[in-house]
Amino acid sequence: MNHHELTIGMIGGGNMARALVRGLLRGGHPAQLISIAEPEAAQRELVAALAPGLVIDANNTPVAQNAAVLVLAVKPQTLPEVATALAGQRRPAGQLVMSVAAGITLGSLAGWLGATTPLVRVMPNQPATIGAGVSALAASTAVDAAGRELAEYVAGTTGRALWLQDETLMDAVTAVSGSGPAYFYLLMEHMEHAAIDLGLSPDLAAALVRETALGAARVVCETKGEPGTLRATVTSPGGTTAAALRVFEQADLAGLVRQALTAARDRSAELGKQRS
Repeated sequence: MNHHELTIGMIGGGNMARALVRGLLRGGHPAQLISIAEPEAAQRELVAALAPGLVIDANNTPVAQNAAVLVLAVKPQTLPEVATALAGQRRPAGQLVMSVAAGITLGSLAGWLGATTPLVRVMPNQPATIGAGVSALAASTAVDAAGRELAEYVAGTTGRALWLQDETLMDAVTAVSGSGPAYFYLLMEHMEHAAIDLGLSPDLAAALVRETALGAARVVCETKGEPGTLRATVTSPGGTTAAALRVFEQADLAGLVRQALTAARDRSAELGKQRS
């Protein structure tokens, strides 16, 4: 299957839709085979600025009728209305429908679009907007191997795409990678403030913290080392790092992180029940 020959449609032109469009374009997907439906003129202008040749419409119908892959990139509260309207329209046979709406289950999507519709649920995260994201995917039983490959192609244009065997794990994924960037931003924010308190200028504090965070992440990813092992290599007995880590341990940082992720997981489950 040559994915570059397929028409890919997006319902919604917001941040995540634009991230996917940018990713597809970076990967060489022809602009004229990417169509976006967006009712708001200001959003359509943002989409149009991504590349010449993109097919942009204010109406969902023409986009849905011509897409081999249809990505639902609308807010969760809007999705039931959008999906119900799509169900009554003629669309290509075997059209793969992907949803990036948080909390909307495959079961709800199947209820609106039909049990035989190939459905993939995607949980992306904010770094997808610069092509550095990670997405978790869950597929309905109607998705075959070719459909899974195609879904991975689309989601993978914004970073890594990883499959879940059990959709119920999506709440945990939301807590880890969906909300996760905010945890790192929070730590960076506090480190910058502390650095300023120690006498560094705001510009120097920001540069040191941000480059250190980037460097540490690159070391983990490029060496494939275990974070605990890498931490130990930086920590000399009785040294400066050990002094700082002792403070974190005394505050039970491990317990706080576990509590925080559990709270995010539980809230994701609550919101999912409300939305589906």
